[in-house]
Amino acid sequence: MFAVEVRDHIMLAHSLPGEVFGPAQGLHGATYVVDVAFFRETLSSEGIVVDIGRAQAALKAALAPLNYANLDALPEFEGVVTTTEVLARHIFDRLAEAARSGALGPGSDGLARIRVVLNESHLARAWYEGDLSGGDL
Repeated sequence: MFAVEVRDHIMLAHSLPGEVFGPAQGLHGATYVVDVAFFRETLSSEGIVVDIGRAQAALKAALAPLNYANLDALPEFEGVVTTTEVLARHIFDRLAEAARSGALGPGSDGLARIRVVLNESHLARAWYEGDLSGGDL
């Protein structure tokens, strides 16, 4: 399996209601380093997994509405507990849409998987990884 990975970061605010979240129940800030890996079984006819520049641009576009935002105030997260895992899936969905629309460039139809990793710190991270084959893309 071949892969290309790109990285960016976001800074946001949110609260996590529920006793399980302890002090994070209150409004607080979070900074995530976001790593996204694009996977395919074979390289495109150009010899690449995906255009790295377009992948970086798609990640930046997926993160833009979240960056410096209070997630508690965004309509798409109304009634949603915005855990790191939930945010990873949200970003994955935006990148899968980018792949479907051709925003990742020629050959993106050959992508097999995307993994979105949100690094909360040097000690903790969470991710969502999804399969794009079988008509999902």
